[in-house]
Amino acid sequence: MEISNGISLVPLEESDIEELTPIMKRAFDEDSRIHLGKESGGPPGYDNGEFLREYGLNEKSTAFKILLEGQTIGAIILWINQETQHNYLGNLFIDSTIQNKNVGKQVWDYIENYYSKTVCWHTETPIFSMRNHHFYINKCGFHAVKIENPKNMEEGSFVLEKHMQ
Repeated sequence: MEISNGISLVPLEESDIEELTPIMKRAFDEDSRIHLGKESGGPPGYDNGEFLREYGLNEKSTAFKILLEGQTIGAIILWINQETQHNYLGNLFIDSTIQNKNVGKQVWDYIENYYSKTVCWHTETPIFSMRNHHFYINKCGFHAVKIENPKNMEEGSFVLEKHMQ
């Protein structure tokens, strides 16, 4: 699916995991470095492909690798509920070398338009990740509805929703 400005989405396949794993690792490690002062960190399996295999290749998820000018730069994992249209953004990551160039926003705008019957989008993001908060709340229009484990910077998370019109 062609989005714009050389950005496209291609359904995620097993053969993409090897290429995407170091990209995912760089993206999550950069967040941990910036916000926690740690050299690395991310959800279990983010650094060896297990996360992408478990969630991105799950028969109930819809996942795409993100390309820029034909080069793989990230991925997005969605959980689409056809019955309720309360859909879940499970994961969106862009290579740390490409971040802050409006690619993630263009991908998200396309997803919102593509799944135009969505009543509400749900997601969550680590409590420490100020860049993610800015992206989801200020750029994409999500609202924080709950904070899980608010006193734990590494395990806590913001639960976010975006009600569609």
